[in-house]
Amino acid sequence: MKVSVVKNILEANDRIAQENRAIFDEKNLLVFNLMSSPGAGKTSLLEKTIVALKDDVKMGVIEGDIQSSQDAERIAEKGVPAVQINTGGACHLDGNMIRDTFKEFDFDSLDLLVVENVGNLVCPAEFKVGEDFKVMILSVTEGEDKPAKYPLMFHESKVLLINKIDLLPYVDCSVERIREEALKVNPDLKIFEISCKTGEGLDTWCDWLKGELKTKA
Repeated sequence: MKVSVVKNILEANDRIAQENRAIFDEKNLLVFNLMSSPGAGKTSLLEKTIVALKDDVKMGVIEGDIQSSQDAERIAEKGVPAVQINTGGACHLDGNMIRDTFKEFDFDSLDLLVVENVGNLVCPAEFKVGEDFKVMILSVTEGEDKPAKYPLMFHESKVLLINKIDLLPYVDCSVERIREEALKVNPDLKIFEISCKTGEGLDTWCDWLKGELKTKA
């Protein structure tokens, strides 16, 4: 019985996500779903990306958290339209939650919409929201065992950003091992090594993202 209920929930969400995607495609709007565990650097990445692309890309952000509006406030300070979704306990965003924010955006004026999901390495990977692709961040402080422990997140993502590489001298973590294990789960995974603190690797990430925007247009 539980299996049937879960299946029905996922199928209903997929239908809504497909409707969302149709709206995004009609507007030539690139959408990615940004996922990670809490504290891996999602909002910091968005802040850096906004600054790097501000002259070329018009961006909007949907922020998902269990409580508070701190992340949306940080993004809004960068001059980008941002809407906060507080789930009140739910561990992920879904298609219906995303749909409720549409009235807050002028999609005709945007090139890129980013959904910053709730910090969690499990549930966000199961629910589509209408995105073109999923991006995940793994910080080196989390360890190299995460692809084996949480394979669905790596399998569903198009991009893996290995963040906080500036801390590698101080933590027991092998980036090469992360790469090897992640590519076992998803051989097509695009991997970038970055530091939101020092800016290392962010140019390569932003160049790749601009390429995806050109493809969407």
